[in-house]
Amino acid sequence: MEHLINSRVKNIEISGIRKFFNFVADFEDVISLTIGQPDFHTPSHIKDAGIESITNNYTTYTPNAGDLALRRAASAFVLEKYSLQYYPESEVIVTIGASQAIDIAFRTILEEGTEVILPGPVYPGYEPIIKLCGAKAIHVDTTASDFKLTAKLIEEHITEKTRCIVLPYPSNPTGVTLTPDELEEIAALLKDKNIFVLSDEIYSELVFIGRHHSIASYLPNKTIVINGLSKSHSMTGWRIGFLFAPSFLVKHILKVHQYNVSCASSISQKAAYEALTNGKNDAISMKDTYRQRLEYVESRLEKIGLPVTKPTGAFYIFPSIKQFKLTSYEFAIKLVKEARVAVVPGSAFSSYGEDYIRLSYAYSMETLTEGLNRIERFVLNY
Repeated sequence: MEHLINSRVKNIEISGIRKFFNFVADFEDVISLTIGQPDFHTPSHIKDAGIESITNNYTTYTPNAGDLALRRAASAFVLEKYSLQYYPESEVIVTIGASQAIDIAFRTILEEGTEVILPGPVYPGYEPIIKLCGAKAIHVDTTASDFKLTAKLIEEHITEKTRCIVLPYPSNPTGVTLTPDELEEIAALLKDKNIFVLSDEIYSELVFIGRHHSIASYLPNKTIVINGLSKSHSMTGWRIGFLFAPSFLVKHILKVHQYNVSCASSISQKAAYEALTNGKNDAISMKDTYRQRLEYVESRLEKIGLPVTKPTGAFYIFPSIKQFKLTSYEFAIKLVKEARVAVVPGSAFSSYGEDYIRLSYAYSMETLTEGLNRIERFVLNY
């Protein structure tokens, strides 16, 4: 019966991040620097709000778009933090994590044969959904532009089939961000074009220099903003994301969302409300810790001889391994077998990541120190 399965589903693969994470699980004494899972616990006051919602029997369906109080809190949050204005009644959807927000956005705007421009290297969660929509992912080599998808690069790849540009900044896997000037240049290029922008801003609260800036400030009528609480409030398992877009888009995206999941968990929504109100600054202390870890990891990698482009956000770093004349997968396998350290091969983030590996520093200093000690010994003995 397998031959009856949708061919598009058969032709996509499990994420390279997860594949490698699962592979190294069989090895003993491995220091893993692979997964983007914050090592902080969800703040206690947020957990208490979730517990209280269960105790008070807030365990029913909510409106499809999410509890209105939460949508109001989400609108107030992005207005205060990023100067983005969205009407909670018609321009906000509460989703099951940022991943579901990306899915329903693509399924609403993409059609057979349309194209989506993405930076390469890039988080591997976009391309499979694009393919499932019958569209084509166009990866753009950003390795010569500090991993930034610039207006010039976008212009070189726009065709009559281009339907959407993905701007995932701060970036997974590189940690780079776009400046206001760079965003303005992109906005000027797209101003008169019938092209959407999907701006994945899940790491917006983890920007180390200044504050986060969104392309939606410059292209509000063309931009779909994706955000959530997984990274900012260490709420990965609560599965709460947000989609912000103009009402003419949201009314159609909401139809896909409704038939997809009905609504996000009512319990998680209550916890999310607490996060965005009383916990709106919870990310600050976490960000300070990540910044300290970045400074340490970057310094160690440079001394080891693994050059990096300095990250300015998120909690990843993407050192070059070009000097070793190995594929990123071969390098990562040798590192696991010989040094007992797990990283993610750069090839998991498109072919343009081939000469790199991704390290996550969402781990304790003790874990990072031991992991980098092992990497240093491996490099010295190579």
